[in-house]
Amino acid sequence: MNIGLVYVKGSVPAFENFGNLPTKLVKETGLVDGKKAHKELDGLIIPGGSIVESQSISKDLAQEILKMEQEGSFILGMCSGFQVLANKTDIGRKSPLPIERKGLGILDVSFSPMISNDRVEAEVVGRSFFTRGVVNKIVTGFHCHTYGKIEGEAPKLFFSRIRRKDYQDNPSKILSGVQNDDGNVVGTMIHGCLDENPILVKNILKYLGADEEDLIKIRKKNKILIKRIKREIGIDYNIYASDSPNYIQKINSKQNLPPALMMVSTGSDSGKTFLTTGIVGNLRKKGYRVCVLKVGPDIRDIVPSLYLNKENMEPFSSIKIGQLGWMELKSVLNQIKTKNYDLIIIEGVMSAFTGLLNEKTPFSTVEIAKAANIPVILVSSSNKGGIETAAVDIASHADLMGKMGVEVGALILNKVYDESIAKFASHFLKNKVKTDNIWSVPKIKLTERGNIPEVEIKLEDFCLCAMKTVEKYLNIEDIINVAKKPTFTGYLSHKSILNFFQ
Repeated sequence: MNIGLVYVKGSVPAFENFGNLPTKLVKETGLVDGKKAHKELDGLIIPGGSIVESQSISKDLAQEILKMEQEGSFILGMCSGFQVLANKTDIGRKSPLPIERKGLGILDVSFSPMISNDRVEAEVVGRSFFTRGVVNKIVTGFHCHTYGKIEGEAPKLFFSRIRRKDYQDNPSKILSGVQNDDGNVVGTMIHGCLDENPILVKNILKYLGADEEDLIKIRKKNKILIKRIKREIGIDYNIYASDSPNYIQKINSKQNLPPALMMVSTGSDSGKTFLTTGIVGNLRKKGYRVCVLKVGPDIRDIVPSLYLNKENMEPFSSIKIGQLGWMELKSVLNQIKTKNYDLIIIEGVMSAFTGLLNEKTPFSTVEIAKAANIPVILVSSSNKGGIETAAVDIASHADLMGKMGVEVGALILNKVYDESIAKFASHFLKNKVKTDNIWSVPKIKLTERGNIPEVEIKLEDFCLCAMKTVEKYLNIEDIINVAKKPTFTGYLSHKSILNFFQ
């Protein structure tokens, strides 16, 4: 018995484990071990990612999916995989007019922009083999999408309870799963639903007629498949993680927590996500296993890193600030102790100081860094105020961080357009900030609607460009040396924060 996993550019096949069901990969050719997928597979899972935006479903693969649907095989589409099975998706979130991508039309729904990044509880409202035993009950998982408004006539299965929508507090119950009329094809926006709700996995196996012997074989094949998937960096880059031992692993052999560093910036649109992605990809290439976290709720920002290093989105992947996010920092660090990571990289939110004066604590990136004594790499972009302004901003940010007791381990002038001016700016910074790690990165050209996770990101282009940029302009060994073992010491009080501004 074999359950296929679609493995094409823009898909995130290791974002979750899918109940440890997949046993074979299905690529754009629609073939499995040289044979047509519909003849070799008993079921198919289409993962999330940027499959729709990247237009990665070839004619051959589409024909195989349609053939499996017609023959009654089980098909599960997750997030972007759900959109593949739908009628169409409007990906024009920042466009005055719709930008539509057609799906296969198997599920009679269409998608339009609606951002949700919550951990969710979902009410099961529809009867099907997939939901047997949980109708009118709750299943859990998480959302991570930009195009999540669903409209159409397909039979409804799930409604998720969310707290935030489009960056605003807006408690709602939204449609998050449907099936086709025959009941063999399911689409859902609830990532992790198979991993967190074993009954759904049992229902799939029962539908496929799998017995205990089949299950043992499936688990064995899945273990081999996951090892194969995780060794490759991204998809079809022909880049693979080194198998050689590294000194971080040796250092960590006697400690519970690996060293950590935080990517922070002087403002939004600084390039934090791009640079974090490139750093993670290059670390994975060297054989390091990296835990990537996000301060605040917008976990979409770390999807490109997870696309490269093939790690799961975990319940601890989002660090709470105020009531925004998934898990408190202290609990996050305790959870990481149970894993086997070599390094932790945390991506900040907006400016390092955004939210610092909010009475809720913590409510900013810098408070998270301070609370666990995590060194930072500070990024400042030249694209709005010029290189000179970027240098002044980064110096003033570093100065206040130093007064707060946050170590600044490296500075990056990003999106630099004139290297000669950048050299003068670097000399200025050497006299202002106590670090030898001062780098400048030129402005990189990416397609207008493919350069940030919240719009029409094309993961394969974005990630490969990020890896090449970091490899050329930054020093990975120096970045590793910035990291230190985190120690949670507690948050600054609101009163003590105000003192820094007096």
